[in-house]
Amino acid sequence: MPTDTTHLRNAGLPVTDLGPVIAGERHPLLFATVSGAHLYGFPSRDSDVDLRGVHLLPAEDLVGLRETEETHARTWDRDGVEMDLVTHDLRKFVRLMLKPNGYVLEQLLSPLVVHTTPLHTELVALAPTVLTRNHAHHYRGFANTQWRLFERTGELKPLLYTFRALLTGIHLMRSGEVLAHLPTLLDRVPAPAWLPGLIAAKEEAEHGEAKGVDGAAVSRGVESLHRVLDEAQAGSGLPDGPSGFDALHELVVRARLTPASAG
Repeated sequence: MPTDTTHLRNAGLPVTDLGPVIAGERHPLLFATVSGAHLYGFPSRDSDVDLRGVHLLPAEDLVGLRETEETHARTWDRDGVEMDLVTHDLRKFVRLMLKPNGYVLEQLLSPLVVHTTPLHTELVALAPTVLTRNHAHHYRGFANTQWRLFERTGELKPLLYTFRALLTGIHLMRSGEVLAHLPTLLDRVPAPAWLPGLIAAKEEAEHGEAKGVDGAAVSRGVESLHRVLDEAQAGSGLPDGPSGFDALHELVVRARLTPASAG
């Protein structure tokens, strides 16, 4: 089920018609969305296009004797733009959903939809049943990884990823909403006033240096947001564990037994 590409153009995607991208997939796709810098709201002119999604393996691939790969990945160049598509089999993706894994939820809930099906809609509807206060650990850990990368390389990209992860985690703990778009987050969560300037600077180059950045101010900003995330987690109304296991199990079994329903 292809989608209107207006929202993709508005996100700054250099390729507006992504339908042909998924035509060569070996297995039915339940959905494909855009992730990465375009989803986060700070793409550069030379940013690649990160496509993520879910495919459906035939039942015999999972119950037979032959080894099968539940994750498929391919990378190619289209009109001078590097593109990559990574998809998981539905069962693997749902297992990841049931862990405190914000990354897969961002893919599932991305508004930049390239391909969708009724089962994608069902998965989106079940997303609230897997949200927990423990997702704060995911965003805290991701922010720490990106901060170490910034300290090592001095690049602007991991610095923005650090702030994006912290603000997404804080907003999720407070509202129960998975929101990955940094410019929108700046309207929802108090953050350093100089962040919009860093977003603007990122437009010039995907791997540019964080020039003119006040290291002490940036460090204080990161430490402050870590404290806010800790407080938001402690006071969050989200549950300690997911409640959607049975409903997701039923969806996976139904999709596997009646693969025609995936289209």
